[in-house]
Amino acid sequence: MKKIIFGSLITLILLFFQVSDAFAIEYEILPVNPVMITPFILLLLAIAVMPFINRHWWEHNYPFVSFALGAVTVIYYFFILKNAPRMLHTAIEYFSFISLIGSLFVVAGGIHIRVKGRSTPLANVILLGIGSVISNLLGTTGASMVLIRPYIRLNKYRISGYHIVFFIFIVSNIGGMLTPIGDPPLFLGYLKGIPFFWVITKVWHIWLISVGTILLIFFLIDRHHYKKLPDVMEKEIETKGEEAVVEGLHNVIFLAIILGAVFLKEPIRETIMIGSAIASYLTTKKEIHERNDFNFIPIKEVAILFAGIFATMVPALDWLELNAEKLGITHPGQFFWGTGILSGFLDNAPTYLNFLSAAFGLHGLSVDNPLHMKAMLGMLSPNDLSHLHILHNSNVFPVTPESWKYIQAISVGAVIFGAMTYIGNGPNFMVKSIAEQAHVKMPSFFGYMIKYSIPILLPIYTLIWFIFFRTF
Repeated sequence: MKKIIFGSLITLILLFFQVSDAFAIEYEILPVNPVMITPFILLLLAIAVMPFINRHWWEHNYPFVSFALGAVTVIYYFFILKNAPRMLHTAIEYFSFISLIGSLFVVAGGIHIRVKGRSTPLANVILLGIGSVISNLLGTTGASMVLIRPYIRLNKYRISGYHIVFFIFIVSNIGGMLTPIGDPPLFLGYLKGIPFFWVITKVWHIWLISVGTILLIFFLIDRHHYKKLPDVMEKEIETKGEEAVVEGLHNVIFLAIILGAVFLKEPIRETIMIGSAIASYLTTKKEIHERNDFNFIPIKEVAILFAGIFATMVPALDWLELNAEKLGITHPGQFFWGTGILSGFLDNAPTYLNFLSAAFGLHGLSVDNPLHMKAMLGMLSPNDLSHLHILHNSNVFPVTPESWKYIQAISVGAVIFGAMTYIGNGPNFMVKSIAEQAHVKMPSFFGYMIKYSIPILLPIYTLIWFIFFRTF
């Protein structure tokens, strides 16, 4: 098996450098029939609803649904719209996206953290706080996979559903707001040309308010339940403390390599990421993977579903760029709520791209034009801005030095609202599944929202909107 994987790596690397020119594909955005947005809507609805209607059927047929709906869009672009380069460009973006997500998942699966003792509320807060930082280095998926099992073991004598819910809030979603590695939407923005460190300079204060407030609420809830424990058990926990043992520590090197590769150009970037993942898998002891219950099922599901999502969302992206003014969404605050609400119930990565395209289209710009990206980020000189060529002049908003707030609002909305439901972000369901395998009683889909996300997160998000996005 390992020989097959190693041989595949060599073949893939050679193939990359044979077709490296393909990564520089040029294309134009052509008017699309709005009906072609239907496959995108159907796929997202299927992802959101089918697991709850007939989980068994969905688990066996989701590849067919994803590929079939994606094929409809591919055929339309290749043979009807005659715009194959547009779809090829999207395929390259998908490959870059899945290379990062997949490599982080594999490498994180080779790190096993064994925690002895039991956890106090303060220790839990510290662990979740550390997790919120690690999410920006390993990605929310990688951090979730590394930390969820030791987090459960740490609290094994008093683990409850709320422990996992707050883990999803912080580690699997909101914590990863600071870097493109942190959450898939931000990495897509990076692929579109948003500088790596631009995000952290614009959202660090929002991250601090969000994470700090949620950690405080968690501490109060956890302390309340902790105080209900018998006095003898409480004293034993506080005396015993925690001691961590880490196995597979060599994988930290591969994580660092993946992090460094983000700054490189394609296809070298993707080659290094995939190479690091395979090297990690080959050099990690089987026992470590077994202790982590590691398998490829979660990343397989993500890869298959996102193949369909990336294909079917192209008509929606193109239509939004050319018709953004028809949406009636014109201010950053509206983009914050629009991006956020859809990110909570659908997938936040394509939702981010849709609203990013809409914001650019609102200004008569293209999200795939590097000069237009610099203009929206406020990185052009006044002289260059005055000579900026736009796609159309019909009802467009002028580009100003404050236009970057649109991107800020979309970025924040896409990341933090992913925590509103189990389907808002990829790691959410994986964390829920791991917790249930460990016999943790988790709230239902609607119980998660009614008991936790709506009363806890929504007021915090409203405060963020009021402070940062209420006025332009």
